[in-house]
Amino acid sequence: MKIDKFGLTSIASLYYDTPNYRLIRTSAEKPLFKEKIRLRSYGIATETSPVFLELKRKAYGIVYKRRVQSTIPLVKKFFDGNGDICAGGQINKEITTFRDYYQTLVPACMIIYDRIAYFEPDGDLRLTIDHNPRYRYDDLDLTKSMEGTSLLKEGYTILEVKVQQAVPLWLSEILAKGKIYKGSFSKYGEAYRQQLLKVRP
Repeated sequence: MKIDKFGLTSIASLYYDTPNYRLIRTSAEKPLFKEKIRLRSYGIATETSPVFLELKRKAYGIVYKRRVQSTIPLVKKFFDGNGDICAGGQINKEITTFRDYYQTLVPACMIIYDRIAYFEPDGDLRLTIDHNPRYRYDDLDLTKSMEGTSLLKEGYTILEVKVQQAVPLWLSEILAKGKIYKGSFSKYGEAYRQQLLKVRP
């Protein structure tokens, strides 16, 4: 495995939800189909720097993502109901249909982490390790800071194994030896759970 060209990168994702948190409440019930939408930046964003609006869906254990590049002012207009997020196309149609279906989508939670990604030069295997995942429910603005409340216990990280085909045997052996097993984990879902504990002790 080789480290990708970006190296260690700080990533911030601003999740949008309905005012009553319909999307994350539905996701927490672990249905066969669930969906979320988020605005992602690499490092602290500016009004003119590229950001990425991502629609993430999971159906029967398979994850589908749709992503478009934009800027913060254009995304704000989009969620205010003013036009499309990009000039036509299937991805634009899916994201716009999502917005129109849920009607009122507002900034709900910020997730931040420091990611290093590895790739297999001659294959489709990709590993990402997210260090110091954190969240916040105030200052929901990608231009503010990369600060937040820790999402995990000290010393823990999040490993994601991304592969189209089967996991290579050499990796399966390493994971088995380390007693590392597949699990489901949502950063936004965990942040929502922790926030509820603060509100309802």
